[in-house]
Amino acid sequence: MKELPNFLRLIGGLLADPRVSTTDKLLVAGAIGYVLLPLDFVPDFIPFIGEVDDVFLLVLALQRLIGNASRAVVLEHWMGDPRQLRSLDLERVLVAAAFFLPRRVRRRLRTIGRDI
Repeated sequence: MKELPNFLRLIGGLLADPRVSTTDKLLVAGAIGYVLLPLDFVPDFIPFIGEVDDVFLLVLALQRLIGNASRAVVLEHWMGDPRQLRSLDLERVLVAAAFFLPRRVRRRLRTIGRDI
């Protein structure tokens, strides 16, 4: 995903911006903490769901952070082409995040993507 550096700058900018909701920032921090914790609410031994719940939770928190920030604030922190902002959706982020998942989970995500 070639937009990844711009996306990371956007997230960092939004997290540091005082105009962005503290609640949204805390949800992202909580999601990051959940990803880093060795214990999960949905154990990893549960096929598929247990392996992707961390990524899914983080993606939802990030989407809320971006969605609730005003367009002007988002554009201020976005370093890429503004037209690319439309493509920052769950599917693309999951594809990028899938790189870090086990191979069998990546195959399952691809299968689900084709079914949709």
